[in-house]
Amino acid sequence: MHLRTRIKPLAWIIACAAALGALPLSAAAENIDVKVGFAAPLTGANAGYGKDLQNGVQLALDEANAKKIQIGGKTANFTIQAEDDQADPRVGVQAAQKLVDGGVAVVVGHFNSGTTIPASQVYQNAGIPVIDPAATNPTITERGFDNVFTVISSDAQNAGNAGTYAVKVTKAKKIAIIDDRTAFGQGEADEFEKAVKAAGGSIVARQYSDNQTVDFSAQLTALKGAGADLIFFGGLDRQAAAVAKRMKQLSVNAQLVGGGGVMDADFLKLAGDTAEGVMAWEYGSPLEKMPQGKAFADKFQKRFGVAILSYAPFGYDAAWAAINAMEKAGSIDPKVYRPVLKAISFPGITGTIAFDDKGALKNASSTMYQVKSGAWVPIVTKSGT
Repeated sequence: MHLRTRIKPLAWIIACAAALGALPLSAAAENIDVKVGFAAPLTGANAGYGKDLQNGVQLALDEANAKKIQIGGKTANFTIQAEDDQADPRVGVQAAQKLVDGGVAVVVGHFNSGTTIPASQVYQNAGIPVIDPAATNPTITERGFDNVFTVISSDAQNAGNAGTYAVKVTKAKKIAIIDDRTAFGQGEADEFEKAVKAAGGSIVARQYSDNQTVDFSAQLTALKGAGADLIFFGGLDRQAAAVAKRMKQLSVNAQLVGGGGVMDADFLKLAGDTAEGVMAWEYGSPLEKMPQGKAFADKFQKRFGVAILSYAPFGYDAAWAAINAMEKAGSIDPKVYRPVLKAISFPGITGTIAFDDKGALKNASSTMYQVKSGAWVPIVTKSGT
């Protein structure tokens, strides 16, 4: 009897320990980890844009985690795997492969068209959807990849509107172009030129630089000689500011118009008083005019301690497109949630997020801004091409 009474408590203790040991496994089964890939330049000249985008994505993931999003009956825990593509196509492909190897369920990125185009081939081959929040070359979606989506207007829409406006509203007679020969800048310039000619205008000269050029004297001297009354610059803010300053120094009396990537505070700071009157066509509608725009700007400032630079709302919307699709599909498996993503439609910060049959944003818009009294002022918003 004495032996029995000792064995029973021992068995009971072992059984209890086993049950207690099983609890963490049971609790873990109630959660599902979802790794969201992100790639953009996080070092170098474009790092500010990259960090802005990353913050937009992180804000979406923070909110999703706070809401305890359910996927297939389990609470999703969203984390970000961020890779620096250095705005370099070769490094971008390496970053894409690291994300694929890391087991991400989706990718939000990249920033530059020149990186996005080769990197998207990696995601297509791996069967992992990539939702691009910033790259705008039409080639990105025109290839017909079923894993590629964009939540931003393409250059065909944005620069196309710029070209039509230059002829029909600005009434420019001698239009010239400078582009930085990147997939982004050249893509913008090509679409601008097409639209100018389609609207009955003419291009009197086209000059080229690269994305490291700091002195545009040769290009602007040639355009001055051609009598240009409007110059379209395909490139980013820092170089656009250099163009504006050199135009004043060389007395080039032409309207300067920039494409996407010019309308931000950095341009104003770098261009100084030469910024006054400059126009820029940017992707999407003015944030302050969107229903959730001010609230988003406020919570972004509170969360990160800085104001939105430019593309953060698009990064946020891209992340939520993936989150919503996974939630609705009840799965993080791309084969399961991809059809839901293709058919999704929801009100984002930047407008309605829905995709056409090629993965491009439906009903995309763009806005022309002009610098007045040292600030960017929205002048007109156009939807469609």
